[in-house]
Amino acid sequence: MNPLASILAVTSLALAACAGQAETTAGGAMSSSAQSAASESGFQRWLVAFRPRALTAGISAKTFADATAGLHFEADVIRRDRNQNEFDQPIWDYLDTAASLARIQTGQSELAERKKLFAALEARYGVEAEVLAAVWGMETNFGRQRGGSAIIPSLATLAYDGRRGDFFEKQLIAALQIVEAREVDAAHLVGSWAGAMGHTQFIPTSYLAYAEDFTGDGKRDIWGDNPADALASTAAYLARSGWVKGQPWGVEVVLPEGFDYAAAGKNHRRAHTDWVAMGVRLPGGAVPPDHGLAAVLLPAGARGPAFLIYGNFFAIAAYNTADAYVIGTGHLADRLAGGAGFYSDWPRGTRLLGLSERVELQRRLTAAGFDTKGADGKIGPNTTAAIAAFQRARGLLADGYATEDLLAALRK
Repeated sequence: MNPLASILAVTSLALAACAGQAETTAGGAMSSSAQSAASESGFQRWLVAFRPRALTAGISAKTFADATAGLHFEADVIRRDRNQNEFDQPIWDYLDTAASLARIQTGQSELAERKKLFAALEARYGVEAEVLAAVWGMETNFGRQRGGSAIIPSLATLAYDGRRGDFFEKQLIAALQIVEAREVDAAHLVGSWAGAMGHTQFIPTSYLAYAEDFTGDGKRDIWGDNPADALASTAAYLARSGWVKGQPWGVEVVLPEGFDYAAAGKNHRRAHTDWVAMGVRLPGGAVPPDHGLAAVLLPAGARGPAFLIYGNFFAIAAYNTADAYVIGTGHLADRLAGGAGFYSDWPRGTRLLGLSERVELQRRLTAAGFDTKGADGKIGPNTTAAIAAFQRARGLLADGYATEDLLAALRK
């Protein structure tokens, strides 16, 4: 039997039992077993319909048959996908973990132990060793937590589910193309439940676009114990995303009294001279370094640290768009290079709004005439702008940050 099939097989007896059970509960709702059977049936129909699309993308009939033999709907993958936005973590807690003392020490040990490898990577790709080590540390704790989920069944389930079906179908086709090219067989195509793979957690399309054979053995092996190919692939990704050697991702700054918070935001990049003229300074009073266009970022609002961010911030963001991830990676790289912790305190007593509260906030802002362009619970640029406009209209400090006090003001 195909190894992947043996790992994922659900017996026909179990499926038959599900199908034979009552389809509704006493209250008229479909039972969990009936829902599971319905999902499995729909998944199998989707898989049949998907096959021609895979073959059109260059997947051979044999590769498709071998890779999908015994494939079943993975309900746990859907549960995890649905729950990931429910439990938001304050950025300060996230950063405590991202640049913990243990992670810094492990990273510095890895840099010392693999000094020749990191030096060679930096020389070839122009990305600093500490930055590559930081991505490695953020993604898999330096290869210690690479994930053991089979990628193809996870991606197939997510593609069938449809919430981001087009995206995950592209990833599934890319994963099959990796198998078709014999980079790795389907049984060893493993990673996270959402399809990220290897030491630095590449998604399949990123693997096809950026993966490197740094060891010269004819394989782009990001899964094995040797991290060389994975680190080279990350270096290639960052380099092609615009990384500039010697430029910081950002620096912590102190904003002057009376700072116009309308000027803040990562999309509001200005010349270095503009920020200096506005009174933006490093902690201690020195003028920030001149690395070209920069923006002021306030990840926790006016009560938290402020950062002047440069082009390399956006290069890391190409890898993962979350501001917390970019700051965490950049800050960990700084610490690995011997830099200090944050100068300003985080507003640790502040409670983040839950998902339902964020949706309510967006709806109330829109109803009050400050359109958030939708109410999905995600605080993006449109919601931030609407918050700032509301704050200005009320004579409040307009930092665009969503808080309990803001929601309370909207409820009045």
